[in-house]
Formats: sequence, structure tokens, C-alpha cells
Amino acid sequence: MSSHAGTIDHHHDPSTSTGIPNKKLLMWAFLASDCMFFGSLIATHLIYRLHPPAGNPSPKEVFAPALTSFSTFILLMSSLMMALAVNAIQKGNLKSTRRSLLVTIIFGSIFLGCQVYEFTEFVEVKHMTLSNSILGTTFFTLTGTHGTHVAIGVLWLTLMYVRSFKPAAGTGTASWLATGIAHVAVFAATIVSSILAIAHGAEHVVTGGETIGAAIGHEVVPIAIAVVGLVILRWFARDRGPVDFGVVNAIDVESMGLYWHFVDIVWIVIFTAVYLLEFL
Repeated sequence: MSSHAGTIDHHHDPSTSTGIPNKKLLMWAFLASDCMFFGSLIATHLIYRLHPPAGNPSPKEVFAPALTSFSTFILLMSSLMMALAVNAIQKGNLKSTRRSLLVTIIFGSIFLGCQVYEFTEFVEVKHMTLSNSILGTTFFTLTGTHGTHVAIGVLWLTLMYVRSFKPAAGTGTASWLATGIAHVAVFAATIVSSILAIAHGAEHVVTGGETIGAAIGHEVVPIAIAVVGLVILRWFARDRGPVDFGVVNAIDVESMGLYWHFVDIVWIVIFTAVYLLEFL
């Protein structure tokens, strides 16, 4: 494992005159612009909620605070795991870093699965779409944009996790690119299948009144793909010797952590402004 003991000089990243590493400064600049973007979306939703046009559906009849509270808790726990991943890589603990990244990916996927189910229910059961009401337009634009950010974060986490298996120089680096691409492909198939199984399974239970066992029976294909994917991922994760990933990559994990924490904080604001205010 490529790690270094002792003092870390800004995690091997050149610093600006501010003393902040370049990568971290770039991430802060991006997050500042993204904050203004989300601020405009949240403000737009709140303005239309204060002055709803006639015929707008009632949010209390549409929203499901219990499900959203659960997915919010899951996303908050993913932020904790991301913090543990950053702490682990700073100490050169590669195994702990991988475990924390993996759990963060799982939690992010669960959140996305809940959101897919929620969107499906709103459209097919509650009949609220992107175009048939102002509430639907502002809600789906705001939460859909946030969901896209979560999906991008899950992809970034996956790439970082796979990157942690890159062999050290002279120990099979040449063949790693093809192996890494296959690793990412299997990861993507497993995540997508898991999200679909969670979303469709929950839909069968809630709207169809079925038991969890019956709902699982309807989702045999995505569950089977997810299980096979997990087995293959376990094979990819086997120990293959020294890797080119360690403390030197701490700044990369930290930058990713900043993005993930930002996504979590934005969701807390969205959850409060969009969901909780309707039930206070």
C-alpha cells in the first residue's frame, strides 16, 4: 500500500496563496456556485407555495413524510461514513477507507431507490407530474436536480473505490485499466439493479398490499443481478498485493467528501422547506 508516515504536506497537493490546496479550493468554488443554484430552486418552490395557483394539488395529500424521513436518515448516515473514509485515508488505513466508501455507496443507492419509488408513486398514484401543476414542476425540478447530484456522487464514490485497487508500479499496472473498467461496469449493474429492486419492491408492498416476500418474488431478475454482482465484486476486492493508493490520495477523498457533505446539507434544507413546512 502506498502510504507515508509522518507529516503530510497538504496531502501532496500544491497550495494557493491562501494556504488551501488547489483541489480543495476548486471544490469550494464549485460548491459555492452550486449553492446559489440550489438556492434559486428552493426559493422558486417556496414562492409558488406561498401563492399557489388554483387547482394545485395539496402537498399534504401527495407527500409521504415517513418515507422521506427514512431516506433523510440514510443520507445523514452516509455522511458519517464519508467522514470515516476521509479519516481512515488520512491515517493510511486502506481497508477501513474501502469499507467506509462501500457503505456510503450503499446508503446513497438506498436513498436513490427511495426517491425512484417516491417519484413513481407521485406520478402513477397521486397523478402529480412535471407539467400538470406548479407544485409538480417546482418539486420534481428541485428534488430531481438533487437526486442527480446524489447519483453523480455515487458514481464518483464508485470510481474512487475502484481506483483504490490500482496495483503499484511494476505489479500489473498495464492490465489494470481493463480490470478497472470491468469492475466499474459490474458495480454500476449491481447498483442500478439494487435501486430498481428497492423502488419496485416498495411499490408492490405499498400500492399492491403485498407482503415483502411476494414483492421480492416480483423482483427476481434485478435481485438476481444484484446478488451475482455482489459475488463478482467480492472477487474483484480480493487482495492482489501492493496498490498505488494511500495517504498521497487523501486530498482526492477529502474533495469527494466535501461534495458529499454538501449534497447532504442541501437535502436537509430541501427536506425542511419542501416536506416539513407542509406539516407544521
